[in-house]
Amino acid sequence: MACQFRKLARLTSALFLLLAATLSSLPAQAAAPAGEMNIATREAPPFAMKGEDGEWRGLAIDLWRGIAEDRGFEYRFNEAELSDMVDGLGEGEYDASVGALTVTSQREEQVDFTQPFFTTGFGIAVQKSPTAWLSLLQNFFTWDFLQAVLALSALLLFVGVLFWLAERKTNSEEFPREAKGIGSGFWFSAVTMTTVGYGDKAPRTPAGKIVALVWMFAAILIISTFTGMIASSLTTGRLAGAVSGPGDLPDVAVGSIEGTASDAWLQDERVGFTSYDSVEAGLAALRAGDIDAFVYDEPLLRYMVRKTGSKELKLLPGTFGRQDYGIALPQGSPLREEIDIALLRRIEGDDWRREVVATLGGRD
Repeated sequence: MACQFRKLARLTSALFLLLAATLSSLPAQAAAPAGEMNIATREAPPFAMKGEDGEWRGLAIDLWRGIAEDRGFEYRFNEAELSDMVDGLGEGEYDASVGALTVTSQREEQVDFTQPFFTTGFGIAVQKSPTAWLSLLQNFFTWDFLQAVLALSALLLFVGVLFWLAERKTNSEEFPREAKGIGSGFWFSAVTMTTVGYGDKAPRTPAGKIVALVWMFAAILIISTFTGMIASSLTTGRLAGAVSGPGDLPDVAVGSIEGTASDAWLQDERVGFTSYDSVEAGLAALRAGDIDAFVYDEPLLRYMVRKTGSKELKLLPGTFGRQDYGIALPQGSPLREEIDIALLRRIEGDDWRREVVATLGGRD
């Protein structure tokens, strides 16, 4: 009897040890934080927007609400500056930062990021080009075009004077002696250059014929040169300052927002820019013609251009560089893994994809 009892005790001990070993091998699940979490955010449409009623909404805000609901988090949003959204985590002021916060190596040294919930790049907003006929009409009134016309007129006048000097004494009917004969010379030089050949005027003297012969051959070369100058003057206004991609940015006036990821990207590309306080201010400067391009996060630019319904601005096709948006947490946060799991489940669902398309629309 005592032997059976000892066997039973040893078996029970072995079962307890096995159970303890099994439980210790299971991954620990972080407990929900005690009390209310302080979540830092800032205006970054369409990921984080504060309504007139003081309520926060947007793609990133709705994503966090879903994560908090899944994990049973209590929280409240606190509006913060961009720098405070990172620094405040290290100082213990905030428990997480939610919005259009780009994952960078510099920020990763200060905080921990979740898995990215949105991957994008930088966009370039520019003014829409006028229609071809309107652009051509506008360029007829440019200084370059006027210079080309004046230079051609001066040359025709010079040759016309030569004709007049050669013909005015013996051919005064076609090239009168008085000053108005210079006009006849101007007319003849223009007709000869354009090879129209009306035949209403012709040189009669040997000197006049020599001038005409030299002018006819020279005009073949000169007319092609002036045609190119005039054509260039008509297209320069349309091409100058045009931006078709990042390669054009160093040669034009650029705007962006200082202290953001787009600031770092422009510095890497060696592009100087004028800093604005907000995307709205930058786009307003672009409409006014103060800058030729405004560079910022592509989805934010696309949303703002689409929201305002601007007929003056457009976004260049494609994105440039790379940006990953994530939720920032204090370094070593025990909540990171469970937030990652809830986040990935959300963005892998059809509801998230439909919300992104409905908010941002299709790409141009």
